[in-house]
Amino acid sequence: MPSLPPIGAEDDDLEDLFENAPCGYLSLGADARIQRCNRTFGRWLDIDPQSLIGKRFPDLLTIAGKIYFETHFAPLLQMQGFFDEVALDIATRAEPIPVLVNAVQRGPVGDARAFIRVTVFKATDRRRYERQLLEARRQADSAGAELARLIQELEQRVTDEVTSRMQAEEALRQAQKMEAIGQLTGGIAHDFNNMLAGVIGALNLIQRRLSRGDLDVDKFIEGALDSAYRAAGLTQRLLQFSRQSPLEPVTLDVNKLTSGMSDLLSRTLGETIHVETVLAAGLWNAKADPSQLENVILNLAVNARDAMPDGGNLTIETSNAYVDDRYARDNQMTEGQYVLIAVTDTGQGMTADVLAKVFDPFFTTKPLGKGTGLGMSQVYGFAKQSGGHVKIYSEVGHGTTVKLYLPRQIGAATIVERPKAELAPRGGTETILVVEDDERVRNFAVEALHELGYTVLEAMDGRSALELMQANSEIALLFTDVVMPGMTGRELANKAVQLHRSLKLLFSTGYTRNAIVHNGVVDAGTNFLQKPYSLNDLARKIRRILDAGGPSTPG
Repeated sequence: MPSLPPIGAEDDDLEDLFENAPCGYLSLGADARIQRCNRTFGRWLDIDPQSLIGKRFPDLLTIAGKIYFETHFAPLLQMQGFFDEVALDIATRAEPIPVLVNAVQRGPVGDARAFIRVTVFKATDRRRYERQLLEARRQADSAGAELARLIQELEQRVTDEVTSRMQAEEALRQAQKMEAIGQLTGGIAHDFNNMLAGVIGALNLIQRRLSRGDLDVDKFIEGALDSAYRAAGLTQRLLQFSRQSPLEPVTLDVNKLTSGMSDLLSRTLGETIHVETVLAAGLWNAKADPSQLENVILNLAVNARDAMPDGGNLTIETSNAYVDDRYARDNQMTEGQYVLIAVTDTGQGMTADVLAKVFDPFFTTKPLGKGTGLGMSQVYGFAKQSGGHVKIYSEVGHGTTVKLYLPRQIGAATIVERPKAELAPRGGTETILVVEDDERVRNFAVEALHELGYTVLEAMDGRSALELMQANSEIALLFTDVVMPGMTGRELANKAVQLHRSLKLLFSTGYTRNAIVHNGVVDAGTNFLQKPYSLNDLARKIRRILDAGGPSTPG
């Protein structure tokens, strides 16, 4: 190593700093040849620093480093005059030494006197850390992939478990459904068989007595009619429970309807039951079928009476109610304004087990033969079909409150006329066309109308009915079944009014899912008589339609 010129104490410190700095320090000429380097850099390469003088710095690098120096390092250095933390590898007889290189150019670019100051930091530890970091990242990626696999496997297990549980729940629901159907059909069969036994037995006795000329059959006729009406009532309650009973809702003054039932309730409930009505001032009008609502209130009152065998108090209260979103969601109803009818008794009350089953069809706590078990299911069906809700509160020993919610209806209340009892139903002389595919039902309707004085034409289907209408212009009313093969009653009516513009219409059916009933409600402006009907029902309906002004609309 050549001797250096003498220096002072201060210079001695600077020289030591240069030679023994913790980094390599080099000065390069404009051609990248080494003009000076410190001992630290020589120790890294295990070589005398003086032997490096005159060598090009890129020649100390690995092949990849040389390429990078020529393509990136040198050009950028000339353009911007510096370069920071460039990762390179210096070639040695052993393993390459990873370094970080910082460089700054001193002097004008292109000047032969310009030189480059370079600091070189050993990056062995850093490179090891980087490798360790990369390995850790690889392991993390591998662990992440394993975790993702485990999550997927867990999700699949959960899916399989949920599917299995859903299948089990569906099987349970199916079993419960079949049990309910069995209970329902068993209850229907039991009640209908009893009623049919009354009808068949009475008719057999009538037949035997008439065959021997004995005309004393009135009590048997009354017994057969009573059983038949009870069977019709049972069918009606079943339809109401299943929300298939056709409703004819109107804008209803509930206070007026409730107060109008006072005499009926008093006669039905007896002297031991004290009835009190609390009618709210300013009560909104409701949308409901008035006759069905009366049946529901009467049903609730009878149930309350039966819960008070020793007598008690029955309170019927009306009020306005607003159902908020939370209550609506919890009770599966629509948020909004309702008219509330609350029927409260001071009876025995119900246990939680009984309360949970109170709406089930044919469920009853009454003794055998004292109830069908359809009363509360009828109330439930009516409430839901009307767009409302029913809620029961009960406490053993303290009584029960049934709250019936009916949707509010804006507008003036419809005047509801109560049917008047007629010992001799009024008939007429008009011509009526009866269309019915069931021969027995058609024969009854024809004979009944003949009995009432009407001129009657009959047809078994829509096609033959239209032929009769083309040949008879004096037909005043078309009385047709709805569900018929080939052409429905609605289709027949649409064609019939084209032939006779003044024709009036009356539909009849025992099945409500048809062309005149939608969502459980009879189409507006449609005259409807549900099967089975009595002679008095037929007479009143026919006369009311014929006496009304203007033609009927087929809808």
